[in-house]
Amino acid sequence: MTSSQEAPEWYRDWFGEEYLALYPHRDEEEARDGVELLIRSCGQPSGLVLDLASGAGRHMLEFQRRGVKAFGLDLSKTLLVQAHRSAPELLLAEGDMRHLPFADGVFQVVANFFTSFGYFADPEDDEKVLSEIRRVLRAGGCFLLDFLNAERVRTGLVDRDERLLNGRLVVQERRLEEDGRIVVKKIQLHGADENDPVSTFHERVRLYSPDELQVILRRSGLEPELTFGDYSGGPACSDCPRYILVGHAV
Repeated sequence: MTSSQEAPEWYRDWFGEEYLALYPHRDEEEARDGVELLIRSCGQPSGLVLDLASGAGRHMLEFQRRGVKAFGLDLSKTLLVQAHRSAPELLLAEGDMRHLPFADGVFQVVANFFTSFGYFADPEDDEKVLSEIRRVLRAGGCFLLDFLNAERVRTGLVDRDERLLNGRLVVQERRLEEDGRIVVKKIQLHGADENDPVSTFHERVRLYSPDELQVILRRSGLEPELTFGDYSGGPACSDCPRYILVGHAV
């Protein structure tokens, strides 16, 4: 597989039309459970909520259904357009999570769902994201960071799989880099026939352990208080699919 260093800003290319074609229907029930977990942990928001890396808007739609005023921000224009098609009234903006285009302390809650953290080649950029979350949160405001279970990813890694999607062969290859601190996935979408070009994309996520996440959150002024292992609110565990942290801005 190609080294991740050849695609250090993979997130700028991947979350476009090809991503939507590969994942046309993300789980709406999962989004409902995630928002329910947030509200159960933080309380019903009376102020503004930021859905950071809001993607195609599935969590935004759930916030809307619950009467929560939310603002969605994402780097992908394609995913923002898709969200707008779903509900033109959604409040959406295009932007980089390292440099949030919002005033200090404007949000009561910031939620970062579905492993939209750990994307950057330099770990200092990940900490910039956390510092920005703290900056736009009011003092005492609530945050939710929804990350993967790093150890489960390492032990359960599938090197390669392939499937057919609408007549196109999709091949995915995975590997660990930097002594298991990075997981890289290479995605190849073959054309409908042999004369069509192959499109190649990458995903790259830094595998922060639970202890590491807690350390960098506290260093950024975010105090973790609750941890969960799934969207139903089960306790964090070694075999759980997620590692979800909820806490407040100090």
